[in-house]
Amino acid sequence: MEFFEYIGREIVKFLEAMGAMMIFMVRTMYWSVRRPVFLKETVKQMDIIGVKSSLVIVLTGTFTGMVSALQANYGFRMFSAESMVGSVTALGLLRELGPVLASLMVTARAGSAMTAELGTMRVTEQIDALTVMGVNPYQYLILPRIVASTIMMPLLTLVFCGLGMVGAYIVGVDLLGIDKGLFMARIAQYVDYSDLNSGLIKAVFFGIILSFVGCFKGFTTTGGAEGVGKATTYSVVISSVSILIADYVLTAIMF
Repeated sequence: MEFFEYIGREIVKFLEAMGAMMIFMVRTMYWSVRRPVFLKETVKQMDIIGVKSSLVIVLTGTFTGMVSALQANYGFRMFSAESMVGSVTALGLLRELGPVLASLMVTARAGSAMTAELGTMRVTEQIDALTVMGVNPYQYLILPRIVASTIMMPLLTLVFCGLGMVGAYIVGVDLLGIDKGLFMARIAQYVDYSDLNSGLIKAVFFGIILSFVGCFKGFTTTGGAEGVGKATTYSVVISSVSILIADYVLTAIMF
């Protein structure tokens, strides 16, 4: 009986969490079409989420491209098709690695910060104080973060993919000795704008996911400082898993 009681409690907790998330989403959508619009706060969040994440995106993108080129060369070398390294690396970056890895990096850096900041405001009753002052917390705290993340993730993905290709070119041409003409020609031959568009569309969805989960977990934090830590951990885990699941669904739809 204890086993079934445990299963029942977990199911109830899951349903309660899903219900709370749906209510949060509906309220966010409701207030998104009403004034005022806190443009200054949105720009501030774009700086925090996008500009201040650029360094980790630069490093991750460059080395991801370099590693991808090495692995692709190892495989194609068995078939004497080293000229395909550039096109395969470009397709991998644009379609999958760029949006997914960039989103995971932003989740770890900015998504966790969202949860920690909002969670601290919740447990110290700062959000309640905003409500008493007549400031809607959904418009002032939640929407700027979601909008900023939705705008900045495609831009960060472009940076990730661009520097990834630079890293792949350095490894493929300068280190592995692949002819640079063939390297670039294969990219032009097999890579299309639709590949770039699919990656950017994924980045938009991933930006919404990581910001929504981060804001929700922070906004509903309870339990003081310990609760903030738990909410931050859960936020990163849930966002990362949700991004990977969404990546599969979007890939199945697009291709």
